[in-house]
Amino acid sequence: MPASSDPAATIAAADVVLPANLHARPAGQLAQAAARFRSAVTLRYQDRTANAAGILAVLGLGATAGATVTLHAEGSDAGQAVEALTRILAEAE
Repeated sequence: MPASSDPAATIAAADVVLPANLHARPAGQLAQAAARFRSAVTLRYQDRTANAAGILAVLGLGATAGATVTLHAEGSDAGQAVEALTRILAEAE
């Protein structure tokens, strides 16, 4: 992602090892939470990237238990977004 021209914007990222497959329930929780933030949040798995606020996009990544996914957020609340979404992914059942 290109750097933002907004001086208030921040960038945050985190890697998460999934404890379970990224199926409908955790993908839905992730998408709902991501939609609450002003920051643009993406989720990356292997060579695929998805908008974290889109449940179908997140499901389309096909991430499975034990896989590492990367969250990337850019915006004024990027740190909070990554923290909240990392927690959801780390606790997925």
